[in-house]
Amino acid sequence: MVTEVTVDASNATQFASWDGEGGAFWAVHADRFDEGVAAYRDRFLAAAAIEETATVLDVGCGSGRMALDAARRATARSVLGVDLSTEMLRLARRRAEREHVTNVTFEQADAQIHPFPAGAFDVAVSRHGVMFFGDPVAAFTNLARALRPGGRIALLTWQPFERNEWLQAFFVCLAAGRDIAVPPSDAPSPFALSDPDRIRSLLNAAGFCDVQMEGLAEPMYFGRDPDDAFRFVSAQHAGLVRDLSPGAKSRALDDLRANLAKHHTERGVRYDSAAWLIQGRRD
Repeated sequence: MVTEVTVDASNATQFASWDGEGGAFWAVHADRFDEGVAAYRDRFLAAAAIEETATVLDVGCGSGRMALDAARRATARSVLGVDLSTEMLRLARRRAEREHVTNVTFEQADAQIHPFPAGAFDVAVSRHGVMFFGDPVAAFTNLARALRPGGRIALLTWQPFERNEWLQAFFVCLAAGRDIAVPPSDAPSPFALSDPDRIRSLLNAAGFCDVQMEGLAEPMYFGRDPDDAFRFVSAQHAGLVRDLSPGAKSRALDDLRANLAKHHTERGVRYDSAAWLIQGRRD
């Protein structure tokens, strides 16, 4: 039985992507994406401070890695992971079964409008999953309503584009001399929660207080060697070169391959990255 997902109109484009080719790509490469940001894992889990008796909501849970980590800590309660992607949720369920984690469930839902039970959760977490809401104030207000009074939120989001070497490098290589628009910081994109003032304003307006932010910087992993990383990165960002002439496309991909080779270390291909660790509390 297929259940129809109710999605706010402001999130229709995101739904089409995450429940389409975008989400399918992330599901196929889930281990690579998880390994890519693994350096942030311990700091994020420490900030989330998930206790044995906590009930946890994971927003934009993707293929379930954070939700599974949370479930292993909330052993006396449960974790709910929500996402828009059918394929990533399917993988999350398989991972939970394979890893014998029984206190986690996954549901396809638009967290901006989903009718979560009021006050049902002690902690809401999200690892790079809350930057894509069409109406972020409405979304965070809905998440605040789902938390008990005094409940906590812990988020990991990207710092501004210019502080993230990985994406800057990929854009420069694949631009082939063109001007490519940087993902916006005031609309759904990976950098929608990159400006500290905007973050505090949105969370305060949604009913969160004691908002704290800590800047983290860690290397991101993209592959065991340049060839491995090239296959992954060129596929993920194929849209950037789709409209180039064959010659320009070839040169852009050669530039990408050369740049990846420059970042090859004994621990694989790695680039600098920067993220915000955000914490807050429901009023």
